[in-house]
Amino acid sequence: MATAANLNSPSLQQRLIGYARVSTEDQLNDAQVDELRAAGCHRIHQEHGSGASRARPVLAKLLKDLATGDVLVVVRLDRLARSVSHLLDVIEDLEKRGVHFRSLRDPIDTSTPQGMFSLQVLGAVAQLERALIAERTKSGMQAAKARGRLAGNPGLRERRPEAIRAVSAARERAYLDELIVSAQTWLPTVRRLRPRHSWDNVVRILNRGGHDWTVERLRRAVHRLVREKLAEPELLARSPRRPPEDHLMRLVAGIAIADPDLSLRDIAAQLDQMQERPPRGGRKWQPSSVRALLDEASRIGLVRS
Repeated sequence: MATAANLNSPSLQQRLIGYARVSTEDQLNDAQVDELRAAGCHRIHQEHGSGASRARPVLAKLLKDLATGDVLVVVRLDRLARSVSHLLDVIEDLEKRGVHFRSLRDPIDTSTPQGMFSLQVLGAVAQLERALIAERTKSGMQAAKARGRLAGNPGLRERRPEAIRAVSAARERAYLDELIVSAQTWLPTVRRLRPRHSWDNVVRILNRGGHDWTVERLRRAVHRLVREKLAEPELLARSPRRPPEDHLMRLVAGIAIADPDLSLRDIAAQLDQMQERPPRGGRKWQPSSVRALLDEASRIGLVRS
């Protein structure tokens, strides 16, 4: 069996993780699995689902579990993504986390300069694809208008129940697809904090890191992932009742849990940015105040010492 080193991997510590997908339950993954094993994959995850399917729980969990230095390997690009745009979104997210991507039958290997060049070409193709779709849509609307037809879906204009259901289902599929793609950036934090911390604190901690959630939208997103069995039902449990005075303690604990590498000074700076008032007055948080709140959180078992 080949190893990562045999494939000229830049690091002997890299794990090659394979992903195989076939379109129906009647098909077999054997050929893909054989190729992935021959390439030296450390583990291989298999899934059944059509190329157009947006709900791929095996892939969603795999993408979440990949760690820095890992290499996600597929036999062909179409095994991973539904479109060029979807492929680029997935690879961009992996690159941000230090995870590489490799397709055995395509010139894509993001750990090499040649592979990154091919990725840039794909980006240009995706941009062209979007421009052509927009141009065709505009031309079609102009042609319909010239023939005296109204643009849009006739079924919706006539309020046909089947048309309304189809549009609603399409929107739900698009919503789920967006959640699955983005979940890697926010769901781990939710898992670390819920249900010990309130939705309000979880939202504040996520938004501090660049997200734009509201409590209502985040709860709806987690509910949907739980319904699709992509997240744990425990995340929706009611958080413990707490007196108003321990709000700061739980907020500080939540920040520390979400990012264990933060120093006391870093947490103080985050609290200043969130415009939280220090418990003993003053305008700026001090590391000693953060330490005191963390000690209290540790005493009641909210965080580990």
